[in-house]
Amino acid sequence: MSNSSATLAALVGSRLCHDLISPIGAIQNGLELIALSGAGGDPSPEMALIQDSCESAAARIRFFRVAFGSAGSTQKMGRRETMATLTALGKGGRMQVEWMPNEDLPRTEVQLAFLAYLCCESALPYGGTVRFDRDAAGWTVTAQGQRLAAQQLLWDHLNGAAPLDDPAADRVHFALLPILAEAQGHQLMATLRDETITLKIL
Repeated sequence: MSNSSATLAALVGSRLCHDLISPIGAIQNGLELIALSGAGGDPSPEMALIQDSCESAAARIRFFRVAFGSAGSTQKMGRRETMATLTALGKGGRMQVEWMPNEDLPRTEVQLAFLAYLCCESALPYGGTVRFDRDAAGWTVTAQGQRLAAQQLLWDHLNGAAPLDDPAADRVHFALLPILAEAQGHQLMATLRDETITLKIL
């Protein structure tokens, strides 16, 4: 994937996420109105399932909009917004996130972190914890979980040791992360040990 292809993909991602978040938000509002019009009792299992599914879809779209969408070099993303996105993403799931930076960050930097999260998530089919630390050198993303299912080729690609010419759709973040990192002057260093993954973006 070339830089121009990555840029086009980001624009497509932004458009899709922008167009999808509005109708899902409208469905959520409709569900809230239905709940308010009731007798105040607990929602039915069917309504609870619909509400949970809408919340999950909305959270995923907000996350994807950052990870795969177009990010301007001057755009900032506040810590509160970042935490809200990650918290909603992990609600009711098996993945936990620890976001350590306290400051607002350039959206391009948060984008790299979110793509790194997707890479780690791919290797943690039974769930786990992903921690984000940031200092003057860059990002350190540490993922821990039982029974890693890491495809060595994908992580070798992040280290620049193997090509990834035809990635599957569910592994496209492994192709995109090195391109965007290089465009911002970063290098990637991935290490896999037992039940721990360490991915540095320097």
